[in-house]
Formats: sequence, structure tokens, C-alpha cells
Amino acid sequence: MASQRASRELAPPVTRFILPGILTMVLVFLAAVMFTGITAPTLLADPGAFVRWALPISRAIHHTAMSMTIGALLFAAFILPRASKVLRHEAGSREQEVPDHPSFTRAMNIAAGAGVVWTLAAATVLLLTFWDLAGTPINLKPEYSVAILDYIIGITTGRAWAWMVVIAAITASLALAVRSKTAVGMTALFSFFGIVPLAFIGHASGGDDHFAAVNSIALHLLSVVIWLGGIMVLALLAPTLGVEAPGRERGRVLAGVVLKRFSALATVAVFMMIGSGIASAVIRVTEWGQLLTPYGALLVAKLVLTLALGLLGLAHRRWVIPKLLNGEFSALKAAWRIVLGEVMLMAAVMSLATVLARTAPPTSDEAPATTTPARLLTGYDLPPAPTSSSWFTVWRMDWIWVAVCLIGLGFYLWAFIKLRRRGDKPSVLRLASWITGLVALFYVTSGAVAVYGKVQFSTHMVDHMSLTMIVPIFLVLGTPITLALQVLPSRTDGTRGPREWILYLVHSRYSKIITHPIFAAVNFAGSIVIFYFTPILEPAMIYHAGHELMNLHFLLTGYLFALSLIDADPIPKRYPYPIRLVVLLATVAFHAFFGVALMSTTVLLAPDYFGNMGRTWGGSAIEDQELGAGIMWAIGEVPTLVLAIAVAVSWLRQDKKDTKRYDRQADRDGDAELAAYNEMFARYKKMDDPRA
Repeated sequence: MASQRASRELAPPVTRFILPGILTMVLVFLAAVMFTGITAPTLLADPGAFVRWALPISRAIHHTAMSMTIGALLFAAFILPRASKVLRHEAGSREQEVPDHPSFTRAMNIAAGAGVVWTLAAATVLLLTFWDLAGTPINLKPEYSVAILDYIIGITTGRAWAWMVVIAAITASLALAVRSKTAVGMTALFSFFGIVPLAFIGHASGGDDHFAAVNSIALHLLSVVIWLGGIMVLALLAPTLGVEAPGRERGRVLAGVVLKRFSALATVAVFMMIGSGIASAVIRVTEWGQLLTPYGALLVAKLVLTLALGLLGLAHRRWVIPKLLNGEFSALKAAWRIVLGEVMLMAAVMSLATVLARTAPPTSDEAPATTTPARLLTGYDLPPAPTSSSWFTVWRMDWIWVAVCLIGLGFYLWAFIKLRRRGDKPSVLRLASWITGLVALFYVTSGAVAVYGKVQFSTHMVDHMSLTMIVPIFLVLGTPITLALQVLPSRTDGTRGPREWILYLVHSRYSKIITHPIFAAVNFAGSIVIFYFTPILEPAMIYHAGHELMNLHFLLTGYLFALSLIDADPIPKRYPYPIRLVVLLATVAFHAFFGVALMSTTVLLAPDYFGNMGRTWGGSAIEDQELGAGIMWAIGEVPTLVLAIAVAVSWLRQDKKDTKRYDRQADRDGDAELAAYNEMFARYKKMDDPRA
């Protein structure tokens, strides 16, 4: 009996988490529905009671299943041990087959099962959304089959949910098929694409500031699936976290390790969730009085519950987890009680979020009555004519890149302080370089350069060249990978944490290809040709997703090019300095040639975009293009000089290291290498001397 009680404390039954969670979700959902009246019949185009009730229920099931799928894959890829035992293979020994750890097996089964539910729920929401938009009860008339096909092909909402079905189906199939560490990690990464369709059709994405709303919703969804999905999966994994090995202590340690790893991930997610939620809310709630509306009340309730979840997570991190890792067995029961509270609060938050998405916001998302060409093309009205002060006062926050900058800054400062506290001396110059790069990245993605770059080719070229030639140099000189490898802990239980994944990617065959100087240079130069001499430029400027991918591509190509030339972070192979300088000079020559060719052309790039902007200031579109070509040529000179100096400095330092190494070797062996070299020439001379 005592062993059974200990087993129950070590591994609580799943029903202890599921039933309270489901009950809480149902009660909060019904209360929110009654409060907002979203299921009340409409006077015009009413789809019927079944659609009105089934649609929010299906969306709640969809969001829950999606979060559980992604959360389970994250646990399997980054948190849980792959095998039940870690073996050390010796040279010449045969590899032994080790069974999967029960926690890993359950996580993959959860991912596969939730993925199937995710797929079916997405298909259900797809059809119910059609009948809701059509404003008629469900029927099987033949003409509606054609209408549904048109809805999927021609309407944004239909296309988004169709893509969601495809992404969910692929994720579920992969979760059933893959088991290796790399494949599971890639599947987890792919599953995040499910966030993209939801971001473009989310409630706030219909606001006047459409692109900012899409970005804030995307960040909010990302944090939700990591945090809330992880809590649900953690509850379902509870019975397996005490079976790592016989005995209470091993189960306690495994539970503590898993909770600690998830807590670190959830800490980042909770800050991102609150920040992105506030950024999304201010788009729809523009006055304090609007918080008294049904939409505002639900928003406040969701914020309060989210903060409560954060406090429970803090209790885990500060109180329970240290006790578990220190061997205090009584803390394990408290840990599962906190998890139960998190599951119930999470269920309430999911219900409120589902109802909130169906509730009319207090601020209308109708477009202005008068639409300008700039608004049709960019989603925003034409900014005022640029002045000297405009470059510092005009801003439009790109919340995705804001989050990237803040997370990058926070991690670097944390790592820097950690190294200082343990007695190391991290480079202040590298810290300054990293901060400079992040500040520059923030400005070119959210400042005046980004705003005017949407309407002027010349400013767009400033944006492009900054992302691909200025920002990457500072980021590379900051050596973030080296810093991460110095502070991130190594794992010995067979799992891949952040450090193990970094090392895997750094030493992979793919990394060896993309960091080769020639490949990096071809990728760097070829991207310019592809973007500006093919039809890709216009959709990349018009569509928000295309514009964000373009910025990401410019940044990565510039980063890889600088990394292949500068001795900074580790890469699979460093090539001789003469090769690097030749590659750099060849790239500069191509860059200049392309700039001259662009200045000489009389064909307007992206004519339907830049030619129809309707600017009332600045030169004509073709004159602005010529100016942009000149800017491209001019801006590239200074970063190229910096890269050349960096390569030369690295070369000089390496020569000094080699010289010192040779001198030490000569001191040890009496300069045997030089003596052997002279002796070789003496033998040659003796062989060539006919008098010998």
C-alpha cells in the first residue's frame, strides 16, 4: 500500500488533469458566450443555431489540438530523453538497441493523435466558416459545392483554412512516421507554420494597422502554443515522468529536470505573450472607456488569468523545482498540484480567447472612406515628404523584428553577466558590436527607412543594403554562437538542448556548404539579381509575408557572407585568407557592375508598384530608381572596406600565432625543421655538383 501511494504521488493519473481542465473550459466558454451574445441569431443572413454554436466550439477544439501537437513535438525534440538509457559506445563495439523512453513515446503519440484532431477540426472550421459567411444554414444543394470551391480558392479566409488543413495533415503524418532526434526537431519546426494562416485571419488583423496586427497576433500565437500547449502536454506526460528508473529518487529527478527545462522555455513565452497581447489589444481598444464593453471585459479577464498563470509558473521555478532537484520528495506532490492549477487556468484562457475572436471589437476595422493608391499598394497612407527630422520621428513598429531584437539583447546581456559572475572576462567590444547591430536592425525594420522604403525605391535600397551589408557585420563581430556555447549547459541524458542543437547545426553538412566563401558570395550576389531582375520584387513589396521573408533573406545572406570571411564564430572549415580576399574583391566588382547596370537601365522595376504609388513629393519613379542604384553602389563601399580590414586583421593575428608556435617548436627541438630544410638543399647541391 505504501508503494502504491508513493507511485500515485510520483505519477498522478491523467484524469486528475483532464477532467478539471475540460470542465473549466466548458464553464468559462458558456459564461463568455452568454456574456457576449455571439451565438444570438442575426437579423440578416443568419446561418442557423447549429453553425452559430458549432463554429466557436470547433475553433476551441482546433486551437487546443494545435497547441497540444506543437507542444508535444517541442517536448520530444528539446526536453525529453529519446532513449530509456544513455549508452557510451566504445571503438569497435556493436551498437545496442535501446527502447524509447516512455515519456518520449507518449509525447510522440500525443503529437500524432492531437495532429489528427487538429486536421479534422481545421477542416470543420473551414466548412463552418463558409456557411457563417454565406449567412445560410447548412444544406447540400449542388450550387453550394461550387461556391465552397470558390471560397477556398478566391477568399483569404478560405485559403488560410485550407492551408491550415494541409499543414496539420503533414504534421500529423510526420509525427506518426519520424523518431530520430533530427527528424523530430524538423517536424517541430514545420508545425510552427500553422501559426501563419491564423495570424492573417485573426480578429485584430482586420484593423487599420493591418501589418502590425498580423505580426502581433503571430507572436501571440507563438507564445500561446509554446506555453499553453506545453502545460497541457506536461499534464498528459505526468504518469511517465516517474519511470526513468526504479526508485523514487530517479523519478523525482526526471520530473524536476523536465519541469526546469519547460519552465525556462515558458518564461520567455509568458513575456512574449503579455507583450504581444498588449500590442494587439491597443489596435482594437483605443480608449480607456472601451474596456467596459464586452470585448474589453473579456480582454481584461484574459490578461488577469494570464498573469495568474505566470505567477504559478514563477512558483514552479522559484520554489518547487529547486526542491525537486535537491532531493525533497514532498515537493513533487506540490509540483503536480501547481500543474493542475495551470491546466485549469489555461483552459479558461483558451475559452476566453476563442470567444474573444468572435466578439465585435469596440474600434471599427473598416477602411477609410477615401482610399489612396499608396494605401491600396502598401496598406498605409502615403507618409509626409521626408525632411531631416523625419528620419528620427517617423516610426512604424514591426513587432516580429522588435521581438527578435529584444530577445537577442536579453539573451546576450544574460550570458554576458553570467560569464562575468563566474570569473570570466567577456569582451565589452563584442557586446557593443552586438548592441549596435541590434539597434541598427531595429531601426531599418521599424524606423523611417522601413516606412519610406515601402513607397520609394531609393529608400528601399538603403533598407536592403543596411540589412545585407551593415547590420550583419556588427552581429557577426558580436560572436553570439561562441557566447552561447560558453554559457549554455551541456546535457548528458541523450537529449538535445539549445547547446546540442547549435553544435549539430554548426557541424552539419549543410553548414559546411552555406559557410563556404564561394557559396556565400554567389548567394549574396545572386540574390540581388534574382530580386531585382525577376518578377519576385513586386510581390515581395506588396504582400506582407513576402516582405518579411525578403528582409529575413537579406539579413541571412549578409550574415553568412560576413561569417565566411571574418574569424568570429565557429564554422565547419575556415578557408585560407587569400581565397577570402579574392572572393571579397570579386563580390565588390560584381556589386559595382550591378549598380552601374541598374543606373543605366530605362526599365522601371516593379512598375505596377512603384509606378502607381501616387507620390506627390520626390522625383519620378525612374529618377528615384536611378538614385537608388547610386545609393546601392555607394553604400557597399564602406562595409566592404570594413570586411577587408577584418580579414586582414585576422590574417595578421593568425600569422603571429603561427610564428609563436613555430618559435616554441624550434626551442623544443633545436630548430630541427630549419636544419632538415638546409640539409635537403645541401644534398641537392651535392647531387648537382659534378666534382662531388
